Amino acid sequence: MSSNEQERLFCYNGEVLVFRLSKGNFVDEGPTKTPVLHVRRMVFDRGTGVFVQKSTGFFSIKEEYSHLKIMGCDCVSDFRTGINLPYIMIQCIKETNIFRYFLLFLHSTNKFEKRLSFRLLYELKDSIRVLNGPLVLWRHVQTLFYISSQTGKVVTVSIKFSSIEWAGEIENVGMVLLGRKTCYLSEEGCTPQPSKSDYATWNTQFCVYSLERGEVINDTYIIPPAYTSVIACVHVCATEIVNNQLRVSLIALTRKNQLISFQNGTPKSVCQLPFGDPCAVQLMDSGGGDLLFVISFRSSDACAVWEKNFQVAAKWEKVSSVLIDDFLGTGTEQVLLLFKDPLNSDCLSSFKITDLDNLNYSSETLDYNEDDLLDNKKNYLVVPPLERRLKVGLVSVQELQQHLLLKEKIISKSYKALMNLFQGKDDSTSSAEEECLVTLCGEEENPVYTFDEKLSDNFQDSEQLVEKIWYRVIEDSLVVGVKTTSSLKVSLNHVTLSLSMDQAPNSSFPLIKCQNRVIKLSRISSPVPGSVPYEIGSEVKKIKLSVESEKEEEKEESIVCVQPSEKEYVQMITAVTSLSPLLAFSNFCCIVLLQIRERENGNHPATRYVQCGRIFLSLEDLSSGKYLLTFPKKKPIEHMEDLFALLAAWQRACFQITSPSYALTSMKVWLLEHMECEVIKEFPEICFCKRPGSFYGTLFNWKQRTPFEGILIVYSRNQTVLFQCLHNLSRVLPINSFFKYLKLGSEDFLIGHLALALEKELVTLGSFSSALVKVESNLVQSCEASKEKSSGDVAALSDIEESIHPYRKELQREKEQMLGTNLKVSGALYREKTLKLAEVQLKSDLAAQKVTDL
Repeated sequence: MSSNEQERLFCYNGEVLVFRLSKGNFVDEGPTKTPVLHVRRMVFDRGTGVFVQKSTGFFSIKEEYSHLKIMGCDCVSDFRTGINLPYIMIQCIKETNIFRYFLLFLHSTNKFEKRLSFRLLYELKDSIRVLNGPLVLWRHVQTLFYISSQTGKVVTVSIKFSSIEWAGEIENVGMVLLGRKTCYLSEEGCTPQPSKSDYATWNTQFCVYSLERGEVINDTYIIPPAYTSVIACVHVCATEIVNNQLRVSLIALTRKNQLISFQNGTPKSVCQLPFGDPCAVQLMDSGGGDLLFVISFRSSDACAVWEKNFQVAAKWEKVSSVLIDDFLGTGTEQVLLLFKDPLNSDCLSSFKITDLDNLNYSSETLDYNEDDLLDNKKNYLVVPPLERRLKVGLVSVQELQQHLLLKEKIISKSYKALMNLFQGKDDSTSSAEEECLVTLCGEEENPVYTFDEKLSDNFQDSEQLVEKIWYRVIEDSLVVGVKTTSSLKVSLNHVTLSLSMDQAPNSSFPLIKCQNRVIKLSRISSPVPGSVPYEIGSEVKKIKLSVESEKEEEKEESIVCVQPSEKEYVQMITAVTSLSPLLAFSNFCCIVLLQIRERENGNHPATRYVQCGRIFLSLEDLSSGKYLLTFPKKKPIEHMEDLFALLAAWQRACFQITSPSYALTSMKVWLLEHMECEVIKEFPEICFCKRPGSFYGTLFNWKQRTPFEGILIVYSRNQTVLFQCLHNLSRVLPINSFFKYLKLGSEDFLIGHLALALEKELVTLGSFSSALVKVESNLVQSCEASKEKSSGDVAALSDIEESIHPYRKELQREKEQMLGTNLKVSGALYREKTLKLAEVQLKSDLAAQKVTDL
């Protein structure tokens, strides 16, 4: 590198960014060249063991500047997006004693953006810091200044710091500074003749200053005053606010070559460093919870210290740069050590990458043969999984030991209680010991629901309620289904399916965690005309997909146009559970129970159980393919239970597709041609995808409400297949079409919502009619009162029956006259009632439509 060039490098997202500033030919008398800032993105290639160039970029400094200088480069977040971006800060001199500084952001496209620029009448030294925002902080003549890209103005910090040891951002506090603040002691507070060491120790203290609030937020619980004079560098590890007081956990480098850990102002651990004059410390996460502190020294040395025991893990000499990042792409961090090589100008020619464990790459290994590199790669692939398995095994052994100790304790207590019973002694077992005798698995953080003897009274026979029970294995799930008979009068939303492990006769029956779903499909008993042909023949016992030719379709369509269609509904109650825990038993048996929730006399709910039967499954059955649902390429789904098993196990997503300008005629084309779907004959609302690849086995349910709107329900094995289907569909639909994800609510909620809407509609109708008969009711009451009064007066003359008739005729005549003349409603009241009635009816119609779609 020539004297007219400067070079800086740092790491970003596993890459090494190398900045090189070419100043131009300022020495010769010829025309000067335009200064150019170059950047190279270097990545490590594990195959060749060297850093290779990924991409490059440049930025031309077109203004007339001289004496260009790179002030620093690193990564900070941009306040506009919150994303960390690489930056480089450059100093230049345009006129005498006028220094101009500008900060450039480097984007992923290798384009530079001038983010911040300012001028000063003095030169900034090494005390400059760049923080998130970006915010530039510097110190000049015992005063702190800063400028941010948000304000664009230079601001003076009110507090006097003798030095800044750390600057960063704290959650709920903002940007803060941690440094030494000079303390001015009063004469009463000073000792009569303080020594120089005492003055240096107690005349300064550390404090935390908030730039946003402009005040000191903490000057205690940081670093004891006795350590302030020897602190060389600070790195804040964690912060928390306790009782409105900021507590800080940090590590510090001292001028006595020590690494000290402080927690809330108290020293916790100390490590004596192997080299002198430390200047910087970085945190490295090597994976598995192992943290290291990597310390750099001004003597071009470096070392690493374990965080768990504060012991030196490694040390290196003649190091030019220390970078920490995931250079190998393993998900954990490694340290990149760049060594000085006077024979090679390339800064990445001599290096070493290590995680201080089993990952080690070095430029010296280039002299090794390929077998050594292959062995290193094999070790990297094999050793970490073995270590993880070993840790899991150790945890399992510890849990087993605890379990055995608990069993021994239980056996000892049981033996003692049994001997006391035989000897006739009083049993002095406490309540805690009795619980210990019952609980065989320690503390029940997640208790397992069991059936006790009381539930036996609630069990009923399943012959009259259950028609069929079946089960299938799909990938890692066990699907159990029950088809109920018509004698079950309870709504299926009040019925759930439970699985219980069948154990010894006198033991409890722990329930297996499972997911319930009620599936209801419409089945056409006789053929109907349409775009999809159906077979005509004997009663269909299996579900088949139509694969006839176009001629057969035309022939069948002409036949089936004569008979109308009749719809039947098939309902299944399914339960899906994970199969892996059950495979711990080579042979296991489950009891299938129907749990029915009813209400006694319409008040308190009651639960009864119906034992449907037992299912048996073993590893031999799975190995032989029994009960295992597979997808043959040439044959469609054969049994009805296979279809319901897929509907229960697959993930379900519902979308509303709307096309304002064009009809959705392309949906059938997409299903039948692009996705290669075949309509299931007995259940024509379900389409089975036979497109090869990950799409195979996906189920679709398309309901077209209007020519421009429809509902699409997709049953897919995972979210990736769902996104692929939607991406494929978006290329077929009209351009202005859009999707809307619909949450599939429960039927009970929608029915209750509809009932509430209808109730409001009835109340509105009642209030509307009450306004019309209000006058009538008042007149009737007044007439009845007059009638009672008149009849009371005539009661004294009961012997004269003929005198009553004139009064009755008069009251009847007045009632008819008043009812005929005063039954009127104002126009404003009528319009208000009509509008309210229309709104309530609209809500009830929408609720009814949702229930119909469900």
